[in-house]
Amino acid sequence: MDETDTTLVRLLEENSRIPTVELAAMLTLPAAEVEERIRALQAAGVIRRFTAIVDRARTDHEGVAAILELKVSPERDHGYDRLAERIARFDEVRSVRLITGTYDLHVLVTGKDMQEIARFVSEHIAPMERIRETATHIIMKSYKENGTLLLSRDAGGERQPFSF
Repeated sequence: MDETDTTLVRLLEENSRIPTVELAAMLTLPAAEVEERIRALQAAGVIRRFTAIVDRARTDHEGVAAILELKVSPERDHGYDRLAERIARFDEVRSVRLITGTYDLHVLVTGKDMQEIARFVSEHIAPMERIRETATHIIMKSYKENGTLLLSRDAGGERQPFSF
């Protein structure tokens, strides 16, 4: 990856719907070269997919998201990798990250309600071999996702009702 590819990736991270012609103008390259670079970045696995950032609070189907922090006993010769890959295969799991600090894995999960999240953790995650401890944090409101602010100035300062 050269400097142009790095800039192209940054631009696509900010907005993956920028037309190729505009990207070409920003990079001072022919549009065909920009398209070829994007194809090459996809083939190399640098760009995995193009996606939308959705403000769930503005949809009819919000659902629930939670952060799971997991203490894990690493596996000899594999560390955390095999367990993290196993966890990542669940449809409920949006991301899995190895982190520093008190916990080892940071897992973002989604479900239709808190009971579904609780059931998923108790039936699928907690019983896994090598999971020593779990902490579940329900996400009550998102202010920024993937670099995009979700705040709206017209909200009027209203608080969302939550009950547990």
